[in-house]
Amino acid sequence: MPFPLDKLISHQGNVYELTSAAIKRARQITMTGDENLEREHEKVVTYAMGQILEEKVKYRLEE
Repeated sequence: MPFPLDKLISHQGNVYELTSAAIKRARQITMTGDENLEREHEKVVTYAMGQILEEKVKYRLEE
């Protein structure tokens, strides 16, 4: 999956929230594994950020 740089540039939300979500998603992928990640040979954080920006994974803030 190519990194969606255009979506990152046009992201209107909080960058800290986006970064935190990507880190948590990367941790999940590291623990459970992902076939697509292994096939694409991407770095896990880049892959996680791409999933979030492409809205393949949703995140929400916990209060």
